[in-house]
Amino acid sequence: MKKILSYSVVLFVLTVILLLIIPLPAALVDVAIIINMSLSMMILVTTMTIREPLEFSIFPSLLLITTLFRLGINVSTTRNILSNSGSSGQIIKAFGDFVLQGNVVVGMIIYMIIVLMQFIVITKGAERVSEVAARFTLDAMPGKQMAIDADLNSGLINEQQAKIRREKIQREADFYGSMDGATKIVKGDSVMSLITTAINLIGGSIIGILQSGQDIGTVLNTYSIATVGDGLVGQIPSLLISTATGMIVTRAVSEGSLNEDVSKQFMGQPTAIMISGIVIAVLTVIPGMPVIQLVIISLGLIGGGYYLSRRLRAEPGLAMVGAFAGGGESGMAPEAQEEAVQEEAARPVSEEEYFKDVNNVYTLLSVEAIEMEFGYSLIPLVDESVGGRLINRIIIFRRQYAQDMGFVIPSIRLRDSSGLNTNQYCIKIKGEEVAKGEILVDYYLALEPENPEKEIDGIETIEPAYGIPSRWIRPEDRELAEIYGYTVIDPLSVLVTHLSEVVKQHAHELITRQEVIHLVENIKKTSPELVEEAFPNVVGYGLFQKILTSLLKEGVPIKDLETIIETIMETISDTGLPIKDVDGMIENIRAALKRTITRMYCEDGSMKVITMDAELERTMVGCLSKGERGYYLALSPDVLQSLVNQVTVQLKKFSGLSQSPVILTSQVMRVHFYRLIDQFYPNVRVLSFNEISNNVQIQSIGSLTLDNTGRKGA
Repeated sequence: MKKILSYSVVLFVLTVILLLIIPLPAALVDVAIIINMSLSMMILVTTMTIREPLEFSIFPSLLLITTLFRLGINVSTTRNILSNSGSSGQIIKAFGDFVLQGNVVVGMIIYMIIVLMQFIVITKGAERVSEVAARFTLDAMPGKQMAIDADLNSGLINEQQAKIRREKIQREADFYGSMDGATKIVKGDSVMSLITTAINLIGGSIIGILQSGQDIGTVLNTYSIATVGDGLVGQIPSLLISTATGMIVTRAVSEGSLNEDVSKQFMGQPTAIMISGIVIAVLTVIPGMPVIQLVIISLGLIGGGYYLSRRLRAEPGLAMVGAFAGGGESGMAPEAQEEAVQEEAARPVSEEEYFKDVNNVYTLLSVEAIEMEFGYSLIPLVDESVGGRLINRIIIFRRQYAQDMGFVIPSIRLRDSSGLNTNQYCIKIKGEEVAKGEILVDYYLALEPENPEKEIDGIETIEPAYGIPSRWIRPEDRELAEIYGYTVIDPLSVLVTHLSEVVKQHAHELITRQEVIHLVENIKKTSPELVEEAFPNVVGYGLFQKILTSLLKEGVPIKDLETIIETIMETISDTGLPIKDVDGMIENIRAALKRTITRMYCEDGSMKVITMDAELERTMVGCLSKGERGYYLALSPDVLQSLVNQVTVQLKKFSGLSQSPVILTSQVMRVHFYRLIDQFYPNVRVLSFNEISNNVQIQSIGSLTLDNTGRKGA
């Protein structure tokens, strides 16, 4: 039985097709007409009670099936009318007698008005609304996708919720696209109804006069009743379906069922109701108007409006619901919708009036943590509706960075900018531009090797993330460039690589107090005793933020928060180190994380480093001076210049290696030398011997010494 029910729609459609071929007796035609009317009524009521169109997503297919059903019934009734002297069942005769009322001309006019009303007003309007809704839904997809990713990046929703919302957007696009085509079916059905009516009347009259030999009056009376009745039994369900079509495509901004929305939104406008009552009352001064009816309706409107106004003053929340029941940006959470509604309600029409209030000016001061702006030509890389993959790549990068570094990158605001050239993009951190690049979407970027076999034709440029000389080449030259030794990268990868490098360099600027608290709460799930002991009595959130910021700035992962917190506690309790000595705490933390640090710069059990001459280190220790914020390195200009020049030369030895440049010092000098060299080479890592695991072989590929110039300066 279940298997039969699962194929019920298929069996129904096959039955409808048989209606086009097999003649049916009048009694079965009556049954089919009743079923058709019932289905049409069910569909109309359903469209009025659903909260959003996707709750009735089968409507386009259902529209095709019901239209095919009506056409099958029309063929059967037309066959019976023409072959049975105008007789095709009791329903058709009853409808014809009821509408005509003994007057063929008036009855036909009423019928034509019904048909034209459906065709010109309802069907045409529904077709136009469907077309516009489909276009605007497709145009809005990129913005909705970005809104979802922004909510995902900020943590308002999880990946499962984001997936559901993306699927909903795709279903909306498919639904409105289908509705745009389905309304053409409704239009064709209306045209076919007019053609069927003409065939029944003209064909029936010819058959009645020529074959039956009846007089013209009898023939017209018989076939006009059958024609009008047949037209109505097909036109009424068609009218209901057309109305349902218009109803479902105009429900895009509703929040509840049609009954709920109408009642809420009318109840929120008592002034309009009272004004309408007053206008109706004024009509009583016109001579010949029905005064009693006008007065009754006028008093009802004025009284109802007055009652609602008093109720709204007593319940302000009801006014808000009534006034904005259909509002809200697609994809916003209910809380966000409420805040947006309240802000919009408080905002005057004039922007100048709005900003007269000093408090409203503060809304302009918000700064995005990370922004990317694009020129017009780069929008296809972002727009998912045309295959853009940037958002997905950002999500992958965020997940990978969180796994590697233990820090979740905040949401990245993506927007187009008319201030950039069409191929340009820029990256902003906290509202300020920190990087800019240019991409040719239809080309590939070929990174030049040191000794290419041959040069390849292309547009010379510099790779934006690492500053490598490169060329933009045509897609057809990609294989040839790889043969010549070039590394070929697609435009999207160039963009994502640049973004990832910028974010890594500025990650320490993005870790806010709120994020620190979030990280602590997260580790509390696995180590509640440790967190309760440490925070906030022993370790303040401000101190912890400063420590995490320093670690991230030097590229040290903060994923092992438990070890970091335990080391801080041990440093404070065991060594008696004052809390103000943040540098000492950080050095101890780095030593505790030596396996993690070693893994980052070790290849095959070996780490290549630049070492520091013992005499140079002694000289630098002697140059340490104590200030208000602790010790700092005060080198003479000659020594500093010599040191920078030596580092410049030594770093070239890492150019052919995959390992990042590392300078090895003692624990005492590490932080001071890092602060010195960071001004000139922010990507160079300075490590101490305490931060390297014992099982790693250290290979020195260069050394920094105190040369003659340095000795004189010292």
